[in-house]
Amino acid sequence: MAAGTEVFMAQGYAGTSMDDIAKRAAVSKQTVYKHFADKEKLFAEIVLATTDRVDTTVDLVADVPADAETLPAHLVALARALLDALTRPEVLQLRRLVIANADAFPELGAAWYEQGFERVLATLAATFRSLTEAGVLHVREPLLAAHHFTGLLLWIPVNRAMFHGGPRHTAAELDHYAAEGVRAFLAAYR
Repeated sequence: MAAGTEVFMAQGYAGTSMDDIAKRAAVSKQTVYKHFADKEKLFAEIVLATTDRVDTTVDLVADVPADAETLPAHLVALARALLDALTRPEVLQLRRLVIANADAFPELGAAWYEQGFERVLATLAATFRSLTEAGVLHVREPLLAAHHFTGLLLWIPVNRAMFHGGPRHTAAELDHYAAEGVRAFLAAYR
């Protein structure tokens, strides 16, 4: 799977053959076929295996204390952690690869979104709902607020990366996006 990941990332789905993967893994093509029926199955396994990594992010999103005084600092820390997780070069590259092949594999793209980013959004929505119940936020539509929060953070760095072929931001810029995204979010929902 590691060899397949490297080759798919470097050459794209269409440009990758099982021979390429076998060479990179230093095994025979038959060995690859023993584990994976075809290239499509291997690609799907690789893509869906990355959704397990979202658990750490889900835990972060669920752990925002309902304290009005520290809420801005906690949200900025959460925003920065989300930016770090979702703008890593390998995540951006995989996102681009999944999007590029969404027409050919729509179920795979949907599953990757649902098991990954949608889980983060659902947890964030539950967190915003609980912060509203605690009187710290005023959110009428928690899932929409979760989309607003992540959109404020990710729009600039992710779009730049998608159009430029890789990350185009500095740590200072991510800090700025986190702080200003939270400021705008709180202006609407506090």
